[in-house]
Amino acid sequence: MEPRARAARAADGAARIALLGVGQVGTALLQRLAGRRDEPGRLSLAYVANSQWAAPPGSALLHEADADNGWTSLVEALRRGPAAADGAGIQVLPWRDAGGAGAPLRAAGGTGLAPSDLGSVGQALGGVGTRIVVDATASDRVATHHADWLAQGIHVVTACKLAQGTSLPRWQQIQAARVRGGSEYGDAATVGAGLPLLRSIRDLRAGGDRVHAIAGVLSGSLAWLFNHYDGLRPFSGFVRQAREAGYTEPDPREDLSGEDVRRKILILARAAGHALESDAVEVESLVPAALAACAREDVDAALPLLDAQLRERFAEARKEGAKLRFVARLEHGRARVGLEALADDHPLAGGAGTDNRLAIWSDRYSEQPLVIQGPGAGAGVTAAALLDDVLRISTR
Repeated sequence: MEPRARAARAADGAARIALLGVGQVGTALLQRLAGRRDEPGRLSLAYVANSQWAAPPGSALLHEADADNGWTSLVEALRRGPAAADGAGIQVLPWRDAGGAGAPLRAAGGTGLAPSDLGSVGQALGGVGTRIVVDATASDRVATHHADWLAQGIHVVTACKLAQGTSLPRWQQIQAARVRGGSEYGDAATVGAGLPLLRSIRDLRAGGDRVHAIAGVLSGSLAWLFNHYDGLRPFSGFVRQAREAGYTEPDPREDLSGEDVRRKILILARAAGHALESDAVEVESLVPAALAACAREDVDAALPLLDAQLRERFAEARKEGAKLRFVARLEHGRARVGLEALADDHPLAGGAGTDNRLAIWSDRYSEQPLVIQGPGAGAGVTAAALLDDVLRISTR
């Protein structure tokens, strides 16, 4: 650690955190932070926001959440918004950037809430010490600010794949900003919900190894579906079951399209030294055209459109003694995402539930790949991955 940074931490005492997003993952992270208040390595909440409202520095709710177990009240207040907002006719745009110019509103009971303002995050964190933005959103608007924060010396820890898993120029901006600001980018939660996938690839390369190929089951929801689908009952029924269990998005087409897996293989490929553009990944969507064209409210009734094609694919695989898995591959500098029939002894054919699996072939692992497996979905494990990165940065 640089002497100036060490002195700043000594004077300030705690690493300061701005948490963006209080959905399932953000709420699980707040719960974990509350559970370690007495642990070494103090972490202080400086700013907590959802897409419309924020608890800025000085907010009573923020103080209570940081000093006690008041995180539930904080989350509820942010979801409700200040009572004064409706009467004042205030219109709040999702994840606006007003450059910190917005004046705080007062909610019922005297707790201070303000419209969320991405431009005020740096100001809320202060100018010295260890400052960390935690992005627990799925917002492209928030992702566009990652490079700016990094360039200011603010560390970023994220579960959002939209910063590193979309356009190549955006990924390159993040790498350059991280170097320029001397800051760290914690992204373990973006692929595999904190499994050591990215870290393993980076460690191999840091040791002089060359990664030649990667293959993985990288979607917890699709892993669950193909671990349970038996070819007898309709696939659409399993999709509904997965949605009810919270494994898929409310609109399961988002999972079945393969777009989320495309972002994940891009992140892994770039970490492995392959600077692929986002459109370089070939994607096989499981969503037939008629289902893709449905209005959101009609999706559930149209899910049986999946059944015939998946029943046929399952029957073909079973004839060969194979298992269906939704696989992402990087080979010879080319990437593909889609459904494959794998032999029982294939490294990706095993697993259970929502398990993710990744196989890595390199100079060192040329005959048999390095295989990493574990839970790849869920708010709890994703929040744990975010906290691990926060603690690593705050204690460096």
